[in-house]
Amino acid sequence: MPDRRQPDSPTDDNPFAAPPEGRPDQPWQPRSGGDDGGNGDGNGPGDSGGQRGPARWDPTDPIQRRARYALLAGMWGFFFGIFGIPSVGLLLGVLALYWGISALRGKPAATVGEPGAPKGLDALGPAARPQRTAAVSGLVTASLAILLAMSTYALQLAYKDFYVCRDDALTKTAELQCNTLLPDNFVGKVLKVPQ
Repeated sequence: MPDRRQPDSPTDDNPFAAPPEGRPDQPWQPRSGGDDGGNGDGNGPGDSGGQRGPARWDPTDPIQRRARYALLAGMWGFFFGIFGIPSVGLLLGVLALYWGISALRGKPAATVGEPGAPKGLDALGPAARPQRTAAVSGLVTASLAILLAMSTYALQLAYKDFYVCRDDALTKTAELQCNTLLPDNFVGKVLKVPQ
């Protein structure tokens, strides 16, 4: 196979490449984000002080953490509700509801005590949009998880005789006889013990 070396170009921006011959090694510096003013002043694309780049997630900020926790807990609570574990779904749904509301209403640590300072996610400035989306999505999925858990508990309460009969049945024939305790509607067809 022929040698496929590319000619060296002055615009090559490979951070792992060796320096050109004749130039000494330089200490690592973060990239400047495309502009030529890479003086290392700390105003890179991820800094929240400047308006040049997107704001990044700050794990030390309790508002941003709660927004992410709300999204994750709501999502997992919904999955547990779908897969038939309503107690865990209810717990995660309630936690996600708490975290979502506290993220939307919370005060960042930097603005506590300052009069007239923006509250909640509005104090984050450009970083507020993804965190608000995460908090609202967490609230929606938490509501669905709680709804699924409550409907499961309501079904178990409404058809308690069927569930007790089915759990106490020792044979398949006895379990099938429990189907007579169900109504002849859609719910009864869903809960019915298959033959």
